Amino acid sequence: MIEINRQRVREAFASYVKNYNAQDEKVKLKIVHTSHVAELCEKIAVSLELGQEDRDLAWLLGMLHDVGRFEQLRRFGTFSDAQSIDHARFGAELLFGKEQLICDYIDFDRSADAKELDLICKAVENHSAYRLEEGLDQRTEMFCHILRDADKIDILRVNVEVPLEEIYNTTTEELKHAVVTPEVMEAFAEEHAVLRALKKTPVDNVVGHMALVFELVYPVSVKIVMQQGYLKQLMEFSSDNAITREQFAILRDHMNAYLSRVTA
Repeated sequence: MIEINRQRVREAFASYVKNYNAQDEKVKLKIVHTSHVAELCEKIAVSLELGQEDRDLAWLLGMLHDVGRFEQLRRFGTFSDAQSIDHARFGAELLFGKEQLICDYIDFDRSADAKELDLICKAVENHSAYRLEEGLDQRTEMFCHILRDADKIDILRVNVEVPLEEIYNTTTEELKHAVVTPEVMEAFAEEHAVLRALKKTPVDNVVGHMALVFELVYPVSVKIVMQQGYLKQLMEFSSDNAITREQFAILRDHMNAYLSRVTA
């Protein structure tokens, strides 16, 4: 088992992000997001009654999961994977490829700890995938789900606390007048995540992030979402388009019915 020194991890992360413009709001966003996801990973691990070493591992995954975002932003000026690179796979490459950034965060025996290192790599690599890759062992799959749940939960916070125009690289006018694409409405009705390829309008992104709740694996994750209230605020999205207002009324009713069903 790899020993995880949290102070060392925090210092390694702080040292890494110093390479990027701390005045950039998008950089700040990801620094805060990283901290929140790490805390959420630990909360989920505690709910699963995992031991301290596994709680530390879950926390570490949160700290590592978005390392690819910073270089993605510097190279491409966007967080849109569709317009640049898969940030999750890129992060895994930075950690375990030529750069070997993982060495800054933890000490390990490459042979004895190979299985745990592969788990970390798989979790980072799969955290934003539409679906987990097949063939993962049960332990790796569990940690992947912990990280994916934590990331989804905090994405809801980001969508409320950060201007949507900034997140989606759009204008207020475009956002307020856009309608939800029929295929996005259909995916939501089917209660699953929305494929990036289906999103055509700025408001599709709002609906896509709301739909992440359908993918939460652990009961505590749904409980946290309901306690935080960010989903409720996101569902109250204010549009200047009458059609969109009607669409969001339908979406709210569906999501509320879903939450009542899964928490009964």
